[in-house]
Amino acid sequence: MIDSGNLRANYNMADAAHSVVTDLNVIISPTASPPISDSKWHRIEKELYLYTSQQSAWLYVALANKAELRAAEDLVVVNICVGERPPTSSSPPWESRPCGIWVLRRKFSTIDESVTEVDVLFGVDAVDPRPQWALMKSPLQLETQPKVPVARLSVLHGRAPISDTPAALRVRQDGKFKILQIADTHMVTGVGLCRDAIDAHGSDLPESDADPLTVKFVENILEVEKPDLVVLTGDQLHHDIPECHTAILKVVAPMINRSIPFAAVFGNHDSEGTHALKRDEQMSILQNLPFSFCRPGPTNVDGIGNYYLQILPPGRSSVPLSTLYFLDSHGQLSDTAGYDHIKQSQIEWFTKTSQAARTARDRDDNSRFHLSLAFLHIPLPEFGDSNLRIGSGHWEEPTEGPSINSHSYDALVKEEISAVGCGHDHVNDFCALLPQQVHQDGDGTTQHRPWLCHGGGCGFGGYCSYGKWPCQKRFHRRMRVWELDTSTGSLRTWKRVEYDMDRADELVLVANGVVVDPSSDSDEDRSSVKVNANMQAHESPPEVVFSQRTYLYLSSDRQVFDATCGAAVSCLGHGNHEVIEAITKQSLANTYSNSMVFTTSVATQLADEIILGTGNLMLRVYIYSSGIRSSL
Repeated sequence: MIDSGNLRANYNMADAAHSVVTDLNVIISPTASPPISDSKWHRIEKELYLYTSQQSAWLYVALANKAELRAAEDLVVVNICVGERPPTSSSPPWESRPCGIWVLRRKFSTIDESVTEVDVLFGVDAVDPRPQWALMKSPLQLETQPKVPVARLSVLHGRAPISDTPAALRVRQDGKFKILQIADTHMVTGVGLCRDAIDAHGSDLPESDADPLTVKFVENILEVEKPDLVVLTGDQLHHDIPECHTAILKVVAPMINRSIPFAAVFGNHDSEGTHALKRDEQMSILQNLPFSFCRPGPTNVDGIGNYYLQILPPGRSSVPLSTLYFLDSHGQLSDTAGYDHIKQSQIEWFTKTSQAARTARDRDDNSRFHLSLAFLHIPLPEFGDSNLRIGSGHWEEPTEGPSINSHSYDALVKEEISAVGCGHDHVNDFCALLPQQVHQDGDGTTQHRPWLCHGGGCGFGGYCSYGKWPCQKRFHRRMRVWELDTSTGSLRTWKRVEYDMDRADELVLVANGVVVDPSSDSDEDRSSVKVNANMQAHESPPEVVFSQRTYLYLSSDRQVFDATCGAAVSCLGHGNHEVIEAITKQSLANTYSNSMVFTTSVATQLADEIILGTGNLMLRVYIYSSGIRSSL
């Protein structure tokens, strides 16, 4: 009887750092025994049946250090394929292994010709974005249930190249830096089942595969926005999935394939389940991928993923223009006890780190604007405050936050964080401020409270509805975009929503380095702009670059209340998406037709509405292109 305890389990990258693969084997227990008790054999810790069978199957990889190979005797694997028969005849011949595996072995020549690592990924939609890794199309030949994601080998020849991850995050030449926040992708092992999907008009869609839709949505937004950084704000993975590594690679592949840096925090579901990887194991995978800025954080601070990133100027300057903080918001305590809270060690770490960074900036005599943001998954208790003033977006479901308020929000206020981005509540996508935004602290200086912004759920495998049938309401998936302008000290945000080609709910959060509140008329940023109707030709009027509801945003970064617009705009507000959608729809159907000769269904509907509004006292309505006149 072979003692499997002598086998080296938990095959990892460190084992393979100076090794080559000499053989493969698949052991199906209890019908077969493990390979001989030799230290060269390593088990890939991924159960090939995904725990759906009474049997278990494991891939074993034999490794040898290239310095120990005996050139005259030892063979190394130079190629691997999977199928009923090998692809071609060769000399030496292909050797058969269990589950349809074929290996081609030769005497060691060079490291680049040798297979150095082998992994297993699951599902027809699996991807492997790791440089030089090749994922095989044909799955291992296992007798599994139809709905069990297939096991596929991924193979590395030679040594993986040095990562292309940039040494630092830097703003563009124009001083801007764009962040795409991706929340709640809820990836699974395999394609998953789509939940709460609707079409462009809000009608329910039939069941379909979830993860391919999520990947397509992410890829589309990446192509449109071309962000400088992607921030994953938790629940990258669905709960209780049998294999996490495959799902993680599906989440980050769109960024790696486009050379876009990314960072991440964990959500409550990421490490939930019997077979889920622990957070430190997931972080180890993430931080070793190309373009990853993920960090585990200090070991003496509660949680995994408490870290910060600094955004630097173009060129070689090391003076930070912005700081991004990432906090582990932990998970669910129990079904009845609610969610865990930010711990005191995290608050102390954040405060100490922020104060040290400010001291360093002061020492460098940096007079530029410096904006700081914080990202986490589970919203702070203040996200559920009934006194919140919503600047944009919607509060569609009750906020699910920690059961204990550890006052981490107060630390964010004290350290002058401009905005906080979270995930977790899939159909909430608002940005809001607490009232009395500016207050006095002990030394008489003014402090501004941060914007609290939900990202909105983007994963098709997670819920995207609220309420109980038949009153349940479904919503479109969405993502949040943040744009820093370090030259003017401004911060804007907007959302990208399914089926919508335009930005949604665009909002200026910070102007001239100061948090702004669209609902307040007292801020100096909202000071009046006098418009002279008799302005001379040589005078330049204020330039409007963006308008939203009743406010105009000027090129000078001033925000003014618009008292110059007509009655319709005053009533409906600038940028009303229902109006824009209606105008766009009609323009696509018919831009103009002479009302003296033709009519349209829209004109007829308008006439009916006007007549109905008079209690049918008006008999007819005649519509001109320049306005509306009526006659009895």
